[in-house]
Amino acid sequence: MFNRKKIDIPRLQPSWRAIIGEFPPNQSSQSLWHCQGFSLVEGVPKLSKNKRFAVVGDVSLSNTDLLLKRLAINPSRWQEDHQTLIAWGWEELGKDCLHYLRGIFSFVVWDTHEQQGWAIRDRVGGRTLYYYQQDSTFYISPRLKNLSPYFKKNLDLIALRDYLCTGFIPGKRTLWQGVKELRPGTILSLPQEKIETYWTPQENISQSPLSFDKSSEILRELLETIIQEYLPPQEPVGVYLSGGLDSSCVTALAKQFHQETVHTYSIHFGEDYPNELEFSSLVAAHCQTKHHILAISPQEMWENLPITMANLDSPIGDPLTVPNYLLAQLAKQDVKVILNGEGSDPCFGGPKNQPMLLHSLYHNSEQKIDLLSSYLTSFKKCFLDLPNLLNPDIFKQVKDAPSVFEADLLSSADYLNRLMLLNIKFKGSDHILNKVNNLTLSGLLEGRSPLFDSRVVDFSLSIPPHYKLSGAREKAILKQAVSHLLPQEIIDRPKSGMMVPVHFWFRKFWTRKAKSLLLDKKAAIAPYIERNTIKDWLNYRENLWGKYGIKLWLLVSLEIWLRTYE
Repeated sequence: MFNRKKIDIPRLQPSWRAIIGEFPPNQSSQSLWHCQGFSLVEGVPKLSKNKRFAVVGDVSLSNTDLLLKRLAINPSRWQEDHQTLIAWGWEELGKDCLHYLRGIFSFVVWDTHEQQGWAIRDRVGGRTLYYYQQDSTFYISPRLKNLSPYFKKNLDLIALRDYLCTGFIPGKRTLWQGVKELRPGTILSLPQEKIETYWTPQENISQSPLSFDKSSEILRELLETIIQEYLPPQEPVGVYLSGGLDSSCVTALAKQFHQETVHTYSIHFGEDYPNELEFSSLVAAHCQTKHHILAISPQEMWENLPITMANLDSPIGDPLTVPNYLLAQLAKQDVKVILNGEGSDPCFGGPKNQPMLLHSLYHNSEQKIDLLSSYLTSFKKCFLDLPNLLNPDIFKQVKDAPSVFEADLLSSADYLNRLMLLNIKFKGSDHILNKVNNLTLSGLLEGRSPLFDSRVVDFSLSIPPHYKLSGAREKAILKQAVSHLLPQEIIDRPKSGMMVPVHFWFRKFWTRKAKSLLLDKKAAIAPYIERNTIKDWLNYRENLWGKYGIKLWLLVSLEIWLRTYE
């Protein structure tokens, strides 16, 4: 049972955070940085060659050769860190240096001459960046919790609605009013608060596309290049291995090109529940990795939820959050860098698109309300429950508010690509990468997602949709590209996903605990959520066989996340 006064909040491990202080730009040895009142950032700024530009941030570049070559610097002679390289690049190229950066990053650049600043986030959202304006001061941080001393804890009701519909908060909103998330591939100029886009995923299919076979060959070469860039030199590497196609091909490529030990990590939830150990063990044996299997009990899931939520910048109602946290604690004993297979579904037409494709097949109309409702329903969260779940006054305020998904859902792109773009831009950065990278970071590990590299995204949007979803064959081109690396059983198996048995665990182990947490009159969600609806779900009154487990997990995760801010 969670006690409101005894939730242990772990110490976050950002490389920099918002804090009040002063930093004269010519004193780079100081740890506090104050830029004329516009931005307060902690960290040791790195200076450009002529000391004009200062850079501070969280930067992990997978390939520095592009920028070094453009700056006419011999890579073998470059001894400085990645932040310094960006400072040098910004001094010579300005914003154009971003086109030479490969990797994940969020950072701030300060021009000491013009008293101008820029905040930048990487293309796909591998690193987060949050900002808040109070009067004439902007506060910026890569971790949302580190901004908490500077803003009032008033909930953004539209963000709350979106969380209940999808299990994450999409777009620039956060759960706190006035606090914004910088979107991937964008530049925030300060103090003007001007947003520019330097990269965005978009459909770009040639009128005379290459053949399927030639395209799969190009994808194979691209993946080989990216994997080699992502591997840590002269040290072991880890891979989260589920046994599905995505993590399996990353494992096989890592083993092919890495000279050091490759560790793989899989999970299961006990012998009584379905698992994928048959397939993950097959891949581990095929690739000759050092394989680790973690069994997770319902008690461990419940007990580790508070520390998991405290390590997330934004609430995520995905039951795999806790397993991601526990895997990081296991993997940190062996490696410093961990790879994963995230990104393949949104880029190459995974099964999550099928409900919407069926909707399109059986409904000729593509009216906004039909498409948007169908899309939100496909998440299988609480969209259809909102009228009964939200407090009536709050529901009135949010029910007709525009959705961040509408523009992409109603665009002129091919229908499958519209769904993929939604998944890349929102589910990718706001759910998948937010979850995996922050929880990997909880183990002081660096998480890398080669299948979500921006070059893979660009490639996926340049090929015909039927190369990705060919009839009932999902990810057809990816399967062709990696078919030589894996056993046929892995190539041919349909994606099943790792199912956490939360529905069963609520009924057997967690009902009393969830009642104590969610029905507490002082609960953080109490002003917003209808108590009677939660009671019905916890008592299975509405439908004895209704699977409320995922919805209850959504609410429990939200309640715990909110309490970490008290």
